[in-house]
Amino acid sequence: MNQKRTFGTVLTILGILGIIIGALAFLGIGGISLSKANSAVPFIVGLIFFMAGINLVKTTSDRA
Repeated sequence: MNQKRTFGTVLTILGILGIIIGALAFLGIGGISLSKANSAVPFIVGLIFFMAGINLVKTTSDRA
C-alpha cells in the first residue's frame, strides 16, 4: 500500500491548484475578486501543500 505516496500526490495537486488560484486572484483574472493582500492566502497555502506533497513523495520509500 502506497498510502503515503498517494496522499503526497493529492497534496501536490492541491498545492498546484492553490498556487494557480492565488496567482489568478492576484492578477484579477478569471472572475476571482480578492484584494492583493487576500490573494496571498491561497498562494501561501498552495505553496505549503505543494512542498509537503513533494517532500512526502520524495521521502517515501518503495516497497515491493
